[in-house]
Amino acid sequence: MIFSNSRLLFLLLLVVAGCNVPSEIDVRKNATVPEEANTSSARVVRSDWPLFRGDTNSSGVSQGSVPESPEVLWTFAVEGGAFESTAAIVDGIVYVGDLDGTFYAFQLSDGRNLWKFKTEDQAGFTASAAVQGGQVYIGDMDGRFYCLEAFSGELKWSFLAGAEINSSANFYQGNILVGSQDATLYCLDAVSGTLVWKHAIEDQIRCAPTVVENRAFLVGCDSKLHLVDLDHGVHESAVGVDSPSGTTPAVCGDFAYFGTHGGTFYCVDWKKSEVVWTYQDSDGPQSYRSSAAVNQSVVIVGGRSRRVYAFDPHTGEIKWVFPTQQSVDSSPVIVEKRVFVGSSDGRLYAIHLETGKSDWQFEAGGSIVASPAIANGRVVIANDEGIVFCLG
Repeated sequence: MIFSNSRLLFLLLLVVAGCNVPSEIDVRKNATVPEEANTSSARVVRSDWPLFRGDTNSSGVSQGSVPESPEVLWTFAVEGGAFESTAAIVDGIVYVGDLDGTFYAFQLSDGRNLWKFKTEDQAGFTASAAVQGGQVYIGDMDGRFYCLEAFSGELKWSFLAGAEINSSANFYQGNILVGSQDATLYCLDAVSGTLVWKHAIEDQIRCAPTVVENRAFLVGCDSKLHLVDLDHGVHESAVGVDSPSGTTPAVCGDFAYFGTHGGTFYCVDWKKSEVVWTYQDSDGPQSYRSSAAVNQSVVIVGGRSRRVYAFDPHTGEIKWVFPTQQSVDSSPVIVEKRVFVGSSDGRLYAIHLETGKSDWQFEAGGSIVASPAIANGRVVIANDEGIVFCLG
């Protein structure tokens, strides 16, 4: 483990700065909520999950809550289907795309299929949807980026990038941001789909852009953390890392957290363009495909080492390690005192944030690469056997 000489200053800055609270995105706390969400003895806090990591800062923190022991409320099975993308949940509707090129909208309360949209060439979806202002934005494996009407699935416009889109979208003011394997970050007008600007790096972009203030954060396949000025679409700064990455950086205060394919987990002071601390597993480097979740007291990430790690965000010291039976490509979500995360062993785990012990687990079968989406007392997760599960 590597530490900087400014650990004390880092701690003070983190406490003062806190985690940025996104202001751009339309998260309607009192949206349509299933009545069943209030059947638990515990109070259920209502919330939406409009983006891959829940908010524009990609924190992976839910502002809602879930019952202590969630139960299966409904499932939806697609014959021959497979899901890798994470659902978005807004106004009581679940949005998720299949690898076969079908994009679905379900009623959160009962799983009823409201509509579906099929890509022309059956290009599948690995990216997750972003939802804002009654529109759904999603990119496919052929590089086509779509804007769909949220309540009908009607195609409003589409934009063709130069290569596959794995990147989930994010928002900045009246624009939408999405990356592509053509090594380009695109900024499009959210209403018309018109190109506002584009910014190229040296290799593929597979992560979702994280937005803080007027900056986008990207960890690219060119082995750099990039900061892009969103007002002008130009390079602001970059920090070199050990290897490529497709994970989305989580930002809390002045610090960005992410792992790489080379097996190093980073904390970077993005204002100073300095690495603060790093971690590598003692058993040897194992790739990170999971994007971190962070609040002011803990950073959580899954690894291909078959472990979920909890770090002190101030120092990088390990708080606990939770073992799974297979790799953890799913990105964790912090909900109150627990963290929910899936694994390729087909299980969805709830782990206590303080103890690192299993509080609850659900065996979905198959493999779970998608991340949990949490809204209105419900947890939505899908697996590679084509099944969408809603628990609450």
